[in-house]
Amino acid sequence: MHIMSCTIPFPVKSAMLFRWIIILSVITSAGTSCNSESDSSKQETAAQTTTSSDGATVFRQYCVTCHGADGKLGLNGAGDLAKSVLTVEERVTQISKGKNMMPAFEETLSADEIQAAAKFTLSLKK
Repeated sequence: MHIMSCTIPFPVKSAMLFRWIIILSVITSAGTSCNSESDSSKQETAAQTTTSSDGATVFRQYCVTCHGADGKLGLNGAGDLAKSVLTVEERVTQISKGKNMMPAFEETLSADEIQAAAKFTLSLKK
């Protein structure tokens, strides 16, 4: 019996591989939001989602992977939210536009969801 194996022809550090996995998963999940729905339909859906979700829910779904449940994980250079001195407005901008390895969420989340997540992160401060 012949067992096939997969080898990568160049050395890859596990941290680098993990970063690429995270990046590809973010890209893949962002790509799934592209469909034939009209813009008004998307806005209505986003408004309904916002009313039924809060910042903690948004944070758990989109932010925990790098920031951790307590905001201190720091994966891929994610800032320690327990020590952050950013205002809510600055947090909204950073979530919307992204920074370094952090992707921009302005195309993924509604403005209300971004605002809710930004406000939730304040609860993670020491």
